[in-house]
Amino acid sequence: MNNVIGLSRVTPAARVLGATVLTALALAGCDTVSRATATRQFAVVEADKSGATEVNIASLSDVIQRNPSDAAAYNTRGAAYARAGNFDSAITDFTKAIQLDPNSASAYGNRALAYRQSGRNDAALQDFSKAINADPNYTAAYIGRANLQRAQGNFEAAYSDLSLAIRLTPESAEAYHARGLVRQAQGQHRAAIGDFDAAIDRNPFVAAPYAARGQSLIATNQYDKAIEDYNAALNVNNKDADSWAYRGLAYEKTNRRQEATESYQRAIAIDQGNQVAKQGLGRMQGGMASLFR
Repeated sequence: MNNVIGLSRVTPAARVLGATVLTALALAGCDTVSRATATRQFAVVEADKSGATEVNIASLSDVIQRNPSDAAAYNTRGAAYARAGNFDSAITDFTKAIQLDPNSASAYGNRALAYRQSGRNDAALQDFSKAINADPNYTAAYIGRANLQRAQGNFEAAYSDLSLAIRLTPESAEAYHARGLVRQAQGQHRAAIGDFDAAIDRNPFVAAPYAARGQSLIATNQYDKAIEDYNAALNVNNKDADSWAYRGLAYEKTNRRQEATESYQRAIAIDQGNQVAKQGLGRMQGGMASLFR
């Protein structure tokens, strides 16, 4: 996948030290449009519980101490800080990398995503644009900027960025998935399904495109296909309350009450505040008629 925090222009020493750190912030915009409980609509860093991040930060600090003008080492350490959830330190390192190498599209893109993670969306939007100015072929920056624009309701700009990203990198599953989310947000569900199809063709091992396509399949009354998609999503990640909840909704739409109830219960076991599941269980307890009014 095209990671936003990457290892471009990294010196050999920094590359070796940083490589184990960077699962990065992949598949930006992986959430579906109408998630019931999500507060974010962009990629997040999974905390590293192995201790490897702290080791890599220490190693990268040694590299920087030996060569304080190594912009790539700062960029890589910033990614390690981001993975540890220390976004202030990450932003400081990315800023230093930019000072040392003002043309580093990677550092701008990385700082943009760190800003986004810390809720500084205006600064993030500016940095994504600076990354694109530094490298007009930097696909990840177009995707990152588009996901932010989509979250802000600027669908035309997001669509334009993602269409360009697809032209630049036709095999980018992330770009197709993100464009599908834009179309889904606009109610263009059949077009969205086409983009989700393309994302899944390019990377069938990620849950998010299946879950997103499932919502558009429900919206177009293709309930059995939606169930198949949520089964696939849950095969990859069975801790996703929304996938359980929307699978319950698809079962409910086909009058399979037991399966619907079980799916809703699984969703609530993971997230007690999941509104789709709570409302669905309420309908199961109160009868089916309310669903079809």
